Amino acid sequence: MSKKLESDSVSVTQVEVDDFVHARVSPLGSLENLSQREVAQLLSAEQSEVYQLFRRCALAVLNCGNETDDARAIFEKYKDFEIHLGRQAWGVKLQIRNAPAKAFVDGQMIRGIKEHLFAVLRDIIYIHDAILGTQRFDLHETSGLTNAVYHILRNSRILDYKGRPDLVVCWGGHSISPAEYDYTKKVGYELGLRGLSVCTGCGPGAMKGPMKGATIGHAKQRIRDGRYIGMTEPGIIAAEPPNPIVNQLVIMPDIEKRLEAFVRTGHGIIVFPGGAGTAEEILYLLGILLDPANADHPYPLVFTGPASSAEYFQKIDQFILATLGETARSRYRIIVDDPAQAAREMSRGMDVVREFRRARSDAYNFNWLLKIPFEFQMPFEPTHEAMAGLSLQRDLPPHVLAANLRRAFSGIVAGNVKEQGVRAIEQFGPYELHGDSHIMSLLDDLLAAFVAQRRMKLQGEYKPCYRVVK
Repeated sequence: MSKKLESDSVSVTQVEVDDFVHARVSPLGSLENLSQREVAQLLSAEQSEVYQLFRRCALAVLNCGNETDDARAIFEKYKDFEIHLGRQAWGVKLQIRNAPAKAFVDGQMIRGIKEHLFAVLRDIIYIHDAILGTQRFDLHETSGLTNAVYHILRNSRILDYKGRPDLVVCWGGHSISPAEYDYTKKVGYELGLRGLSVCTGCGPGAMKGPMKGATIGHAKQRIRDGRYIGMTEPGIIAAEPPNPIVNQLVIMPDIEKRLEAFVRTGHGIIVFPGGAGTAEEILYLLGILLDPANADHPYPLVFTGPASSAEYFQKIDQFILATLGETARSRYRIIVDDPAQAAREMSRGMDVVREFRRARSDAYNFNWLLKIPFEFQMPFEPTHEAMAGLSLQRDLPPHVLAANLRRAFSGIVAGNVKEQGVRAIEQFGPYELHGDSHIMSLLDDLLAAFVAQRRMKLQGEYKPCYRVVK
């Protein structure tokens, strides 16, 4: 038995088991006005591989609120989903069939999801046309890669903000406990009370909680223009769809450019409990800060969580000390079960960042002076051969070892939740990681702790996608 509702813009078919929607959607957020040339470019893109990328990302956005991080299950459930571009006088209109009904209310697409949908279209077309499809940027050298990141962020209007440093990047897992999630909201609330804005990976869990808390803090302070920035990339978006609080969404081409966007736009970083993805982010930032060129560069970094997460941070701290040394450990502060103190630490850090950038005439909205070594910028394709070939040796310079450890965790994330990585594991078995026996033992212990604490997957029994060879 089914029921069909129709309006001028949307037709909704409700099926007994699963609800699917057919709709015609006009632009909102970033693509309200387009030239005829831009429209032609968008229509021609539908005939290329860019369309398949857009389709997958669009489905992920429309699937907001889904309780699974199994990208293949999502794509299988909505295998008949279609989204096509249609021309109209002032731009484009999207024709959608078999979309998740949860993205609609009474036959109309939820406004925030609609904005996210057109942000996806904006960024994928821009990256394909202006970044990858041109010779303007040398994507094989450091300055070219940084300029590409800058232009993507500028095109998405992330860099429009011209005020004092106030953006706190919050990292943490999508699979966290209820107590940890509640704690992220408390920290976000304290940040909001202090007039600070929030940037996250835009998904659920520790990416959503700080934003949710900040909205209340901002409301109490009558701040009506709080920024809740979400940064994602095509490989992860299906497993971590943008949460509804995000009011500025940007899609970066790959994980490395996403990470660079975080550290270039953020003025400080708070790390909540997480799994392999959070470890990857920590190692990325510490590796950059360990580069001698950044020795005097202020970058507030706080690890924080509830009392129940104390063991998690102890494990992370021990791993960093044993692999990267005391200098790396000195670049962050661990604050347990004190949301207000974590926010105060960030607020004080903002003042230091402001004075540093002002004295050196660096921009507030994009950290040009931070040196990011080339090995942290080049995309890493986590094939079985590449993972087995990573150099994980104690005699490497700390920032180089951090770069390689970051790649190892990036591969584990791919094997856990990215469609291509999951397929590779099914076909060829677990990734193998080789290296110094001491480092391998530390890595094995840390990953085992993540598994035991159920930080790798949202649902089901976790089957490791890796094997540590000691």
